[in-house]
Amino acid sequence: MLSDNLAASDRVVTFDAVYQLSSSGFVLAEMKRSIKQLPSGEYLYRSDTRTIGIVAMFYKHKIVEESRWKLEQGQLYPLKYTYDRTRDKKSKHVDIDFDWANKIIFNRVNDNLWKMPLEDGTLDKLLYQYAVMRDLPDKEYLTYTVADGGKMKTYHLQRIGKEVVNTPLGKVETIKVRNIKSKDDRLLMIWCAPKYKYLPVKVEHTEDGTVTTAILQKLKGL
Repeated sequence: MLSDNLAASDRVVTFDAVYQLSSSGFVLAEMKRSIKQLPSGEYLYRSDTRTIGIVAMFYKHKIVEESRWKLEQGQLYPLKYTYDRTRDKKSKHVDIDFDWANKIIFNRVNDNLWKMPLEDGTLDKLLYQYAVMRDLPDKEYLTYTVADGGKMKTYHLQRIGKEVVNTPLGKVETIKVRNIKSKDDRLLMIWCAPKYKYLPVKVEHTEDGTVTTAILQKLKGL
């Protein structure tokens, strides 16, 4: 749904979605994603992925990402991004704080801490995915500056057509988007549904010849 009594550029889509991840015909994990407004007026985008079924019996893997952010005059401002990965007995924790007053990014990966300059328009790895939903209706080419892995990276995406996708929610008309990378064999394909405010109903990631697919299973709020 949309926040009420706001200009179109200051409306935020809130939702709860559940995806199933699979590869080579095997179900790997369940991913829950949501955007909610906090009492402070800020927003929280959360992604919770964990192995399920037979895979979980042999391989425990959990990833939780959170992006706390605000929206001012149509602009997205990340405030804090966290990433927690638990894989059997191994873990990784990432904290990224965005200090907009002093234009500094504070990065922490486990026990390592460092700073980077904060550029206008910078997003985090989770928030840029919501930016795609906002921008896709009006743009063919999408470009984002993202604080990723302790570096500033530029993500390029392009609309490449329309396609009907079969989901547990039925057949859904989508806009198909792919990443543009000249020196990388990784491929990202996203199918976004106009009827669901351009929420992805299918995501396909290819790396080293392995294709992992996420399909929307359940949805509330759109």
